[in-house]
Amino acid sequence: MNNQYVIGVDFGSDSVRALVVNAQTGEAVGTHVHEYTRWKKGLYCDPATSQFRQHPLDYLEGLTATITGALAQAPAEVRQQVVGISIDTTGSTPCAVDETGLPLALRPDFAENPSGMFILWKDHTANAEAEEINNLAHHWDTDYTKYVGGIYSSEWFWAKMLRTLRVDETIREHAFSWIEHCDWISAVLTGNANPLTLKRSRCAAGHKALWHSEFDGLPSDEFLTKLDPLLSGLRDRLFTDTYTSDQSMGHLSPEWAEKLGLSTNVVIGVGAFDAHMGAIGAEIEPYAFVRIIGTSTCDILMAPNEEIGHRLIRGICGQVDGSVAPGMLGLEAGQSAFGDVYAWFARLITGPVRELLGQDAADTLSQQLIPHLSTQAAKLPVTENDVIALDWINGRRTPDANHTLKAAIAGLNLGTDAPKVFKALVEATAFGSRSIVDRFLEEGVPIKKVIAIGGVAKKSPFVMQTLADVLNKPIQVASADQACALGAAMCAAVAAGVHPTMEAAQRAMGSGFDAEYTPQSDKVVVYEALYKKYLKLGAFVEGH
Repeated sequence: MNNQYVIGVDFGSDSVRALVVNAQTGEAVGTHVHEYTRWKKGLYCDPATSQFRQHPLDYLEGLTATITGALAQAPAEVRQQVVGISIDTTGSTPCAVDETGLPLALRPDFAENPSGMFILWKDHTANAEAEEINNLAHHWDTDYTKYVGGIYSSEWFWAKMLRTLRVDETIREHAFSWIEHCDWISAVLTGNANPLTLKRSRCAAGHKALWHSEFDGLPSDEFLTKLDPLLSGLRDRLFTDTYTSDQSMGHLSPEWAEKLGLSTNVVIGVGAFDAHMGAIGAEIEPYAFVRIIGTSTCDILMAPNEEIGHRLIRGICGQVDGSVAPGMLGLEAGQSAFGDVYAWFARLITGPVRELLGQDAADTLSQQLIPHLSTQAAKLPVTENDVIALDWINGRRTPDANHTLKAAIAGLNLGTDAPKVFKALVEATAFGSRSIVDRFLEEGVPIKKVIAIGGVAKKSPFVMQTLADVLNKPIQVASADQACALGAAMCAAVAAGVHPTMEAAQRAMGSGFDAEYTPQSDKVVVYEALYKKYLKLGAFVEGH
């Protein structure tokens, strides 16, 4: 059999990466990473108000740069052997579009308007709208939040859309429909981004847009109009059907085929969110708990529908048939900040250095700071009198979404130094992880193994060991440096017909695991006591 190749493209928060993979063996033959130009400059964002927007040009430029860059590393004949491309993105990251599916920010009159750009997952400007959705849903004949843990989040589709329509009259006048990033960028490659006909991701729609077959699709127009008349009639300009990521979105358009140097026979798979395709790349199996650990975390569980499908799991980010693999119930949870907690602490320390000693000194310190703090923190004993912190520096995603919550640090004294605070912050992110695991177990969902992927999992042994001790579970770290892109490539291989199922693609293309962290029994006991203090501090902060 001739070699066949697929390309997985992974759009993250700060950058996009492409991976060219042999679909028979899983061997990577080319990769390229592109940082978003405008995002890197901090354009269109206001962290003080939790506004985070990304310009669609950053996505288009990154798509071209990464695919051509990755192909340039591969042998020349690979271009003729590429059969599929699949895309994963962050989410919920929606954007207002016109009748053709063009994001409004790509029109000259909206080019600098953040409301016409993609609203990144961590944008929390719609906290009030999320609360309104929850209040109405919980008093409606049908509780549309029942399959998303009972709580709708400001990080998700409807809240962001409603907030934007309320605050920007020009968007109200010109937005025909709204599209998730993973749907739009996949559709762009096919040349058909028509919001009424493109294939929408089951993953995005089920976890973030309240789509479910029980509701005949999205929430009713009556519900949406009651929520706000601005939403009246919008349901008909969105979608009814959704598709899993083993299916084809279409074929590569002539325009993009020429731009990328590929054939129009290349199949474009239906898109999905990064965590769900990352779980595929990490070789998820039933009841494995996959943690994608980066700036935030997204946690994915997969279970047979016949065993778990009748349960409604409280306080998570949704349970969706086929959001990870067809025929399986995909369950999502996560933390709004993980690596971002450590990055905040680094900025806190380096900020005055930058102001007093200049950029070069601050840059040097930034590169060395977290590794140094990790080394020092790892030497510290773990005692029941240690500093306790909360990880809610960007609110709480799960369990029980509440993005108005703030972080806190307790137990400081004159002997508390930077390594001790850093240790407490690392433990806080682990305790937040523990609360998610406990919720699944309380709701009758077993966890048979824990798998980690992402930058923190690969680069931070201290963090991973702490996490294993707090969870009291072994953690396997996937070998793949780019598990999300690899998972996207696996999905492309199935969509293109190289493999019949996701499981078959995983067997052929998986790269296994290269590290395992096992709990240290002496620390497990102490962390049980510290975790109770974390819960007590959290209850106090949330109650006030």
